[in-house]
Amino acid sequence: MLLCDIGNTSVHFLDNTNGEYKESVVNFNPKNFKQKIYYISVNYTLSKQLEDLDNWINLELFIDKSKYYDTMGVDRIFIVEATNNSVIVDAGSAVTIDVVRDGIYEGGFIYPGKNAMKKCYTGISSALEYSFNFELNQGHLAKNSQDAISYGYLKLLASEVSSYGLPIIVTGGDAREFVKLFENATLNNRLLFEGMQKIIAQL
Repeated sequence: MLLCDIGNTSVHFLDNTNGEYKESVVNFNPKNFKQKIYYISVNYTLSKQLEDLDNWINLELFIDKSKYYDTMGVDRIFIVEATNNSVIVDAGSAVTIDVVRDGIYEGGFIYPGKNAMKKCYTGISSALEYSFNFELNQGHLAKNSQDAISYGYLKLLASEVSSYGLPIIVTGGDAREFVKLFENATLNNRLLFEGMQKIIAQL
């Protein structure tokens, strides 16, 4: 089974033989693939090309969209579909947080990613140009500038996510850093593909 997550800059594959791999959108030609491929896409241009290729199966068509809000991204929806009872932290350019309780999507929120927030601080003053300390002691107020900006950014997120009393799953490009904020959180960078597999099993 070949699964494909199509973004705006890269195409991410998972298959049973080669595992995970990525291709640049620039070099990607879907007509080169002859086997059946299950995909989701946030790339409008490529999505239009795939409509005429019978071996490319758009899994978005099999989702009950009434469970979600209209402007929610398809990649985020499939991450939610992977779990029945958790808070999902998807740490990328933005950090999205979604709450699923007893199989029901309760909602979520969007938080700035670490690079976006770093630009915010440096935009205030060059004296605040620090990397974030993801191993911050959240039980004590900061006594240096790096920990002060880290506390302001990370402690608020960690407290909110932990407040729902559900298992926490962290995924995304910056997951290895953000998972440090939570006790007993699970790191899972294949969560989106697990959501796709779950939908395929129901077809």
